[in-house]
Amino acid sequence: MADDSTLSLSTEGGTLSIPPTATPAEAAAIAAAIGAHMRDQRMAAAAAAAEEPVTWDGTRWEFAGRIEGLSGVSRRVPREAPTDEWTAAGRMEGL
Repeated sequence: MADDSTLSLSTEGGTLSIPPTATPAEAAAIAAAIGAHMRDQRMAAAAAAAEEPVTWDGTRWEFAGRIEGLSGVSRRVPREAPTDEWTAAGRMEGL
């Protein structure tokens, strides 16, 4: 008697389900495609992490001008200040 249940495998990204009607070759193709996709995602993440860090070079004065325009207070932007926009916006609190 054949088992009609779907084969499922939990992964860090979710659950991989193979339909019960899949042949061994189809199941292998599904698993290979998912594996290749996950590998590509890991490689893209590693490439993004290896890129040069974002700095304020060339934009510090522009950002300082925006702060002054919004708050009326002149501020210096240190080279080591966080460059992400949310953290930079949070620096405006209390001005």
